[in-house]
Amino acid sequence: MSPLSFARHQFPPTIIQHAIWLYLRFTLSYRDVEELLAVRGIEVSYETVRRWVVKFGPAIAGNLRRLRPKPSPRWHLDEMVIRVSGRLMYLWRAVDDEGEVLEVLVQRRRDKAAARKLMRKLLKKHGFAPTQVTTDKLRSYGAVFRDIGLTARHEQGPRTNNRAEVSHQPVRRRERKMQRFKSSGSAQSFVSLHAAVYNTFNLQRHLVSRRTLRTFRAQAVADWQAATAAA
Repeated sequence: MSPLSFARHQFPPTIIQHAIWLYLRFTLSYRDVEELLAVRGIEVSYETVRRWVVKFGPAIAGNLRRLRPKPSPRWHLDEMVIRVSGRLMYLWRAVDDEGEVLEVLVQRRRDKAAARKLMRKLLKKHGFAPTQVTTDKLRSYGAVFRDIGLTARHEQGPRTNNRAEVSHQPVRRRERKMQRFKSSGSAQSFVSLHAAVYNTFNLQRHLVSRRTLRTFRAQAVADWQAATAAA
């Protein structure tokens, strides 16, 4: 895990870490984070918060991904429409059957080439092939699976892909809060950072006891602290 260097910054690491956590963890704008810090007597501009997220966010996300356990071999793939600078684009998303975000990819098209790029990134990133893949009825998925020789069971049908469709909701809320994404590059950067933090703090609280929930929350906080530790 790579330690972060907060050298030559006016504010101490704890404040920088907290500002980044607020922005990535909750549905807040940079101005919202500025206000929350101001209430605590910390005067920092929203532009400074933005620079902190841009500078430290990718390293923190990479550290968080390295702390995650191996995902389930049952994957759900889906795509949703987003608007970037007034243009319609597609957000391709892969999650496992427990809601862990495996990959998020912003692409211009919804075709076989885009589906192939998503699958190649998934297989390279995780190092194993799934045993089951659930998708919508887009034919490009089946064509790509045949081309790459994927032997996993392929499921399609009404409501079978609810897991992936529900996983779009946090990104959709952030898209509205940000008043749409400004560019495909910034959209890709944000959804990648958001996915890493979402995986760390996404707790299925309705499935566990209060005691187990406290344990999971403590572990999530510990992982965040480890991922943002200073050199």
